[in-house]
Order: sequence, then C-alpha cells, then structure tokens
Amino acid sequence: MVLSNFYSFFEEKMSLNPNGYKLTDKTGKLTAYDLLPTTVSAGTETREFLLKVIDVLLDFVKATNDRNEKVLDFHHPEDMKRLLDLEVPDRAVNLQQLIEDCATTLKYQVKTGHPHFFNQLSCGLDVISMAGEWLTATANTNMFTYEIAPVFILMENVVLSKMRDIIGWRGGDSILAPGGSISNLYAFLAARHKMFPNYKEHGAAGLPGQLVMFTSDQCHYSVKSCAAVCGLGTDHCVMVPSDEHGKMITSELERLILERKAKGHIPFFVNATAGTTVLGAFDNLNEVADICQKYNCWMHVDAAWGGGLLLSRKYRHPRLSGVERADSVTWNPHKLMGALLQCSTIHFKEDGLLISCNQMSAEYLFMTDKQYDISYDTGDKVIQCGRHNDIFKLWLQWRSKGTEGFERQQDRLMDLAHYQVRRIKEQSDRFHLILEPECVNVSFWYIPKRLRGIPHDSRKEKELGKICPIIKGRMMQKGSLMVGYQPDDRRPNFFRSIISSAAVTEQDVDFMLDEIHRLGDDL
Repeated sequence: MVLSNFYSFFEEKMSLNPNGYKLTDKTGKLTAYDLLPTTVSAGTETREFLLKVIDVLLDFVKATNDRNEKVLDFHHPEDMKRLLDLEVPDRAVNLQQLIEDCATTLKYQVKTGHPHFFNQLSCGLDVISMAGEWLTATANTNMFTYEIAPVFILMENVVLSKMRDIIGWRGGDSILAPGGSISNLYAFLAARHKMFPNYKEHGAAGLPGQLVMFTSDQCHYSVKSCAAVCGLGTDHCVMVPSDEHGKMITSELERLILERKAKGHIPFFVNATAGTTVLGAFDNLNEVADICQKYNCWMHVDAAWGGGLLLSRKYRHPRLSGVERADSVTWNPHKLMGALLQCSTIHFKEDGLLISCNQMSAEYLFMTDKQYDISYDTGDKVIQCGRHNDIFKLWLQWRSKGTEGFERQQDRLMDLAHYQVRRIKEQSDRFHLILEPECVNVSFWYIPKRLRGIPHDSRKEKELGKICPIIKGRMMQKGSLMVGYQPDDRRPNFFRSIISSAAVTEQDVDFMLDEIHRLGDDL
C-alpha cells in the first residue's frame, strides 16, 4: 500500500487541495481518540490516517521540485488570517479536518526547497535528510542520556568526531546545538570558563577586571548578543572594521586590543567569521590566530555559513586556512551541506571543557552509579536539559553521499555562483556586480532601462537601492522567485542571492536574472 502510494505520487499531478485527501470514514466522527495509542485496536485507522498525511507530504515534495509551481502563494498577514482556520478549539475536530489542516498549511507555506528560492542561507530539500527527520520525530526521544537515546548518542559521537578531524584536530569535544547563535554562545561560555574558571561559582566577582571581546563589524548579530546575554555588555563587544570585501582588518583588531588593554580592560575572546551573512566574506584566520596567540585571547571561528567548504579541497584554501588553530568552531550542516533545519554543531579543540563549564550534576538525571559508561551522557555538558535529536538526519545524509559526495556538492554550488557572476558580467547593461564572491553569496544591483548608460556613482546607487524592495514585492506577489535584498554600511539596498540548494541548475540561475529583469525593467 505504501509503495503504490509512493509510485502514484510520481505519476499523478500534485494538488495540495485540502479536499483531495479523503479518509474512508464516512461518518466524520473519528478523532485522534480513535487512533493509537488511545484506542489499542485502531491499527488500521491509524495506518490510513498516517498514509493520508504522507500523501500530503509527498505532494509538497513534488511541488517543491516542480519548476512550474510557484515558490509561494503570498498573502498579507490579515488576508492570510481570513484564509486559515487557526482556532484552537475546546472540542476535538475530526481526523478528516486534521488532514485538511495539513494540506492547507503546506498550500500556503513557502517552498524553501524550490529551485527558484535563492532567499536564505538555508535552502533546498534533501530527501534523505528529510526522511531522517521523519524517523527522528517518530522516535521522539531526548538526547541527554545514553539510556534513552543509545543509537543516536553513538551516531553523534561518530559524526562530530569526523567533523573535528576535517577541521584538523585530533581529539576535542563537540555538541549539536539549536542553531548557530547558540553554538556561538557555547563558545563564549567555554572561553570565559577556560580563562576565568571562578566565574562559574562567583560570577563577576570572580573576574580580575572588565572582560572585552572582539569581532568584525560584518559578523552575525548573535556574536554581539553573547555580550548582552552573558553579562559582558554590548559596550564591551568591540566591532572591528572590515575592508571593502567584508573581511576583518586585522591591523585594526590589534590596534583595538592594545587600546582596550591601555584602559585596563582584559581582552579574552576574538570571533573570526568564515562566511559572513551578507557578503560571504572570510576573515584571514591565520592573521587572527597570530594576534590571539600574541595577546592570549580565545579564538573562535564562526563558520556556521562557510564551514561546508571545509569538505572541498578546491575551495577550502585559502578561505579556511588556519581554522585548525582556533579554540572553537561553529559549523552548521543545515546551510551549505543541505541538512534539514536545524542542524548546528559547535566544536572545541580541548576535550572536557564543555562538561567543566556547564556541569550542574543533577543527581536525579545524571547519576554516577549507572550500569554503563556515563561519559556517553551528554546532558550535563550543555546548558539545555531537553535537546532535540538533530543527528540522525545528518548521519543518514552523510551515509547517502559520503564525504566525497559532500565535496562534489560544495564544488557544484561554488561553480554555480561563478556561473551567475559570469552571466551578470555578460549583461552589464542590466546588472552591476558589487564584488567578486568568496562564497555562494552573489551581491548585485539590477539596472532598469531608465538608468542604463548613466555613470555609476552614489546618486545612481541610491536610485538602484530604491528599486530592490519594489522588485522583491513584485516577485512575492507573483510567486515566481525569491531573492533577498538588504543594505550594508557602505551601500544602499542591493540583491544578495544564495545558491545552497542541490536542486539549482544553470537554467535556474538564468531564470533568476531574467525574471528580475522582467519584473523591474519598467521601474
């Protein structure tokens, strides 16, 4: 029955019509109380319900990969509210309504795996990773102890050890965290604990003076957030200027460290970014490492975005040269590697630091007299208690591709970005490339007919910046394409396309540029 449904999915036209998934229950009286586990004899009814849900999911997968389908069916929030029944009722709705709710939800969901979705760093829909997430939800376990998640804990150890090997370390420790922001927070906490272990018990009273951290002005905002969340204060998160390519100016880093030391402050943490969010820039890791070594600072590399290129012999160097000199590295497989959200890892060169920093020794959960090796219990080395199983989808995906397959995938994404750059240059009357990309972020302006042939200066850039939100609004209304735009500290609004989906081809890149031209030529 499952196979017949699966094959028909490939042969029939996708609908996602909420009324197109009918259960055999003609009474309309069956509810969740008539399924397992409440009704132990309801195996048949449970199977039918879940197969209908699978039909909905498979139709969405098919729609996501159909270039004739819209990327989204956009409605403004108030209009969307009128289209949806979002009421949380006092009485249970029937199973048929739940199936329709599933279909309606996906009908209006943005297809982030669509080949014409270039909007976010996390794009694509890897079906193996998706299958892993389905299994994870079915297993529904917590990742804090080996006794309730034995297979997943062992998988986590193997995969994270492999990732540390790829970074260039032998040994160390790692954990999966709920997103890159929390991974960066783990690095901050571990750095402070390593250098000032008394802080754990005594707080600020255990510090010898005012701590100061440093990061590029192009870093992810979560790095600055660490200063606010952990009591440092954002005034003591020093933003180091970057050059026109978005890279930290390391001479400025050293100057600012000396400036703060002269004030009696204690520089202790430097964040280097390997793949900035907007421009995709890579800080010079070896130069940062030299400065950290000179001034006894913890070196963290936020490679949440660019970490996937560690898998590529072609593109790893010089972008990530020196990453092995870092004390900690954030690396998000849910970005360039294409694992499903969320899948973020934080790695430490020194083993034992995570548990020393975060251990609270809750005896009701982390007993020391268990009948197995308690070093496999992960819960006491993280700030969470409940921790989602984010490993199985990555482990299964890695098995499906192999490290060699991941390398080919990274190379392919970079090659597509280079193709887009070439196509932009070939249409220089319509597009202006802002800079040569180091990653798959391609930053550019669209030039409408009225501004062609005009010398490129700040006044023209201001006009081009006004055009971006209009074109974005049109593509959203049409539903044909999604590409992000934003300003930075040097420029008004510009487009930033992201190619991190394995579904994208050269034809999709051409479609992106052609569609932007169709949507904006009259502006």
